Amino acid sequence: MRLILHSDLNCFYASVEMLYDPSLKNRPMAVAGDPQARHGIILAKNELAKKAGVQTAETIWQARRKCPELVLVGARHGLYEKYSQKVRTIYRQYTRYVEPFGLDEAWLDVTGLGFEAISLADELRRRVREEMGLTLSVGVSFNKVFAKLGSDLKKPDATTIISPQNYRKLVWPLPVRNLLFVGPSTERKLRSRNIHTIGDLALCSPEILRSALGKCGESLWIFANGLENQPVVASENAEEAKSVGNSVTPSHDLHSEEEVKSLLFALSESVGERLKRQGQAARVVGLSIRDCDLISCQCQTQLPQPTWLSAEIADAAVRLFRERWHWDKPVRSLGVSGLMLRSCEGWEQIPLFPDLRRERQKALEEAVLSLRHRFGVSSICRATTLLQGFSEIDLRQGHRTFPSKGD
Repeated sequence: MRLILHSDLNCFYASVEMLYDPSLKNRPMAVAGDPQARHGIILAKNELAKKAGVQTAETIWQARRKCPELVLVGARHGLYEKYSQKVRTIYRQYTRYVEPFGLDEAWLDVTGLGFEAISLADELRRRVREEMGLTLSVGVSFNKVFAKLGSDLKKPDATTIISPQNYRKLVWPLPVRNLLFVGPSTERKLRSRNIHTIGDLALCSPEILRSALGKCGESLWIFANGLENQPVVASENAEEAKSVGNSVTPSHDLHSEEEVKSLLFALSESVGERLKRQGQAARVVGLSIRDCDLISCQCQTQLPQPTWLSAEIADAAVRLFRERWHWDKPVRSLGVSGLMLRSCEGWEQIPLFPDLRRERQKALEEAVLSLRHRFGVSSICRATTLLQGFSEIDLRQGHRTFPSKGD
């Protein structure tokens, strides 16, 4: 039987901030985005704020309504990355099979290392607490999904074991939303079919779930029944980034297609530039839209051929937007991603009759990138970006790269 640990640093961002300002330990506090830049959501909170009802990802005004005395501090992502790497160094002293899941979480495969599950988990918690001043919750199980579920069950600073003997008793009564990859939309679809708990999901017919959710439904059935067996991927064996994306929340809600189109072109330019620098091309373009009530929509489309050209990425993003958005509410934020990446070398078949228009577009975009490299990113921009007031947004700060999670 495999022995998998999932470690979760408790209130990670907030805990790091409390190390630097111990006075915050006795006050409800939270790490938040910049309210002036409309990134005003709660990124992390301490236990006192949690007890007052403050939740991660809610807006600052919602959090303050629940907890008027809430102290807010700005995020320092470089500092959190530093502490995350230090904690992973401790993990790697026990096993080379360490798979990060964000900055604050990681899976460890310690199968066959001779460690007792509880003693190893407790030793990790002790070391991180004594050496780093942070606390861990650790789930111990026979697969990755249940190990993560275990780390969520008891917080802070606790160890939970989910075994083949007790998982039906511990896991099946839990709400279905507790299962990995069950988001609000999937939960609503499952509830509409009277599936409320993980046990309901486990006992449901895989065919019914497949018809309701497609391939995802079958995967969730496997998760609920404890049949998931994906390996923990060692850091040195991790796949290269499989997508590049960028998202931004502008200073005001967007009410017109012209504003949206302008911002999508700006986002597509930053994604295309990143792809070009990495020597990669995207086969699929993804679009994310969030409205003023923080409700999100994600969609994607396949391109005729792999590309790094921002014009082709933007055209696909605009087309997706027109197909999916009906203007029931204003747009709060937008994101564009290039997915299913491949190397630029060798992917493009030489046509019998060259596409002169595409060749001119390549030459144009390469010239733009050269100018920006020499004179700065703001030295040249599209007229529509300038006219709509988006030229001041530093889109290079919003780049995201994602490791492979499978197709």
